Amino acid sequence: MNYLSVENISKSYGDKMLFEKISFGINQGDRVALVAKNGSGKSTLLRILKGNEIADEGRIAWRKDLNVAFLSQEPAFDEELTVIDTLLNSKNKFTDLIKQYNLAMGGDSSIDLDHVITQMSDLNAWDYENKVEEVLHRLQITQLKQAMKTLSGGQRKRVALAQVILNKPDLLILDEPTNHLDIEMIEWLEAYLENQDFTLLIVTHDRYFLNNVCNYVLEIEGTQLYNYKGNFEYYLEKKAERQTVQASEIDKAKNLYRRELEWVRKMPRARGTKSKSRVDAFYEVEEKAKQKKENTDIEISVKMSRLGSKILELHKINKSFGEKKIITRFDYTFKKGEKIGIAGVNGSGKTTLLNIIQGIENADSGKVQTGETVLFGYYSQKGMQLKNDKRIIETICDIAEYIPLADGTTLSAGKLLARFNFPPHTQYQLVSTLSGGEKRRLFLLTILMKNPNFLILDEPTNDLDIATLQTLEDFLQDFGGCVLVVSHDRYFMDKLIDHLFVFEGDGAIRDFPGTYTEYRIWKDKNKVKNKTEAEPASKEQTPAQAQQQTPQNKKSYKVLKEIESLEKEIAELEQKKQELEQLLSSGETSHLILQKAGSDLETVLKNIDQKSTRWLELQEA
Repeated sequence: MNYLSVENISKSYGDKMLFEKISFGINQGDRVALVAKNGSGKSTLLRILKGNEIADEGRIAWRKDLNVAFLSQEPAFDEELTVIDTLLNSKNKFTDLIKQYNLAMGGDSSIDLDHVITQMSDLNAWDYENKVEEVLHRLQITQLKQAMKTLSGGQRKRVALAQVILNKPDLLILDEPTNHLDIEMIEWLEAYLENQDFTLLIVTHDRYFLNNVCNYVLEIEGTQLYNYKGNFEYYLEKKAERQTVQASEIDKAKNLYRRELEWVRKMPRARGTKSKSRVDAFYEVEEKAKQKKENTDIEISVKMSRLGSKILELHKINKSFGEKKIITRFDYTFKKGEKIGIAGVNGSGKTTLLNIIQGIENADSGKVQTGETVLFGYYSQKGMQLKNDKRIIETICDIAEYIPLADGTTLSAGKLLARFNFPPHTQYQLVSTLSGGEKRRLFLLTILMKNPNFLILDEPTNDLDIATLQTLEDFLQDFGGCVLVVSHDRYFMDKLIDHLFVFEGDGAIRDFPGTYTEYRIWKDKNKVKNKTEAEPASKEQTPAQAQQQTPQNKKSYKVLKEIESLEKEIAELEQKKQELEQLLSSGETSHLILQKAGSDLETVLKNIDQKSTRWLELQEA
């Protein structure tokens, strides 16, 4: 069933064409991702679909009576309303029916009460308020009487999610739904959308989210739209194939163009006898040959300041806000070249730790010792200060007109901007004309060109396009200094970090030796094992038995993996032992076979003994 048809729509702002005569459709059950580099028109296209902007040309057709819900990047609310009133006053099919019912019960004779009651029963709208509270609980919003103006960015995004989820739409359109959400909430949303019967159109740069939720990818590139019927991995594969074919076709057209150009330039007498079809074909070849190969790669090669042997040491750091403990007796000595991720729910204290490290905020107690050569580069959304009335080139020249590169050469501000996908014809635009993602990219450039050797990145992936993210990942992997990063982008964290600082609550910070995905696997296994151990724990235990129990969350990920491997190997050896014992007791085989079986059994028993001893050592470690 077709929900949406978009036919030949175009949109431009002045001389800048965003997309030209693009067409696509969305059918029931489609889970469509819309991807493009920043400034290519993703959000503009969503505003056109919503009716907030008008396309220059083309046609948009929605299925009649289709229930569509939009989640914008920055949802707007009545700031004076409470959380619960915001949702109960939301305009959707449930609240509309409830209002009609209340009006009819109040004596409004223009409303057919019996019809309203029937509709409410069909939609099961009688317990709508209970459903609102249930959804808010699942989204971890518990202060229902809190005013909207007091909520953080993450809390506001969760209330907006509750609005669209409660609407139970036929088509759900989400613009950067993972922004401002912590990783646990993103994983919940991902699982929820996977298991619900939603038709989706999503703009997001979260690559795990795209891969797990979406089955169709639309890409805007060079004003054109490309379709890929598959998930994000399939899109990457097919896009690479398309670009290879396009580059080959342009090269062939250039060779043909050179030959045809000689033919067209012949004497006027010869031109009079030329075939008109060949002349027409020449202009088609000329147009194709003069196409530029699409190149959106960003090159980051700025110089890093020298970093000495002493970098940064944290000694017994404590921090609390009132009775809430944020950091308790945290120690760490940073080493050159290490890349550390920080994980934890929103409000757990991740940004507070970054501020203490830089001296922006003071710890309650403890010492922060910073090496003399350390030069911090701090990327933070709250710290982004770009003047909208300045031109892009002026923003860079205010820092330096020439920038030293890693290879020892220098580069002018204009050429550096070009490397960051700000071509010359855009560099004299005002900063106010940039999209949110383009502003983030410009701000990132202003940080890197100061040549820091200790990068602190607080949510660097928000609003950056996938091409910029991939380049930033490559740059950070080769970066010789220290990197400390807070990010909800699991793909980014997995590709980059060596280990994690995990905020576990009540001031505890765990140093986990692995990626975020490895931490999640370890944590899930830990929950299962703790649950299994908790069942017999309810029975009466002696103090000695209680003392012997080892809390599983004290074991490292590598230890847990080794325990799991040993348990599997011991089970296989026990099976082998049983088979050999049966063979020896059968009495129906030759003497040589029995002799070999006896030798094999001796080896198996020895291995079982060794592996069981090792298993016990790990359990008691």
